[in-house]
Amino acid sequence: MKSLEAMMSQFFVTPGYGETQLKNLHYSQAVRIGDRVETSGQGGWDDDFEFPESLEAEIVRAFDNVERTLREAGTSWADVVHVNSYHVLGDDSFDDHNRVMVEQFRERMGDRAPIWTESGVTALGHPKMRVEIRVTAVG
Repeated sequence: MKSLEAMMSQFFVTPGYGETQLKNLHYSQAVRIGDRVETSGQGGWDDDFEFPESLEAEIVRAFDNVERTLREAGTSWADVVHVNSYHVLGDDSFDDHNRVMVEQFRERMGDRAPIWTESGVTALGHPKMRVEIRVTAVG
């Protein structure tokens, strides 16, 4: 027998890149179960899967894509309680990544600070990706 939460789950596809991922890779960008929203990892791509040259622009765009996905599921950065971020380090360091990540947390969440798990990885789902962000929001 399915739980009430499972029966109440709703999946969301971000317009643009999310539609491409659903068609080509058969996955959704977010799921809402009750008041909880989980996103899949969001990268710093545009709708054509092009990536900015600079690390900073890529991280900011990944945050923008998280925002787009959360909005589609009826929530926002204001509701985020947990962040997982994955980082491919090249010539840059965690300090380079962290500076932009923390700036974005402060800009998008104000004084509220989420829990955050940050991992260094050797590769992500696209060869040009240097960062991927997934979040849990409650709201």
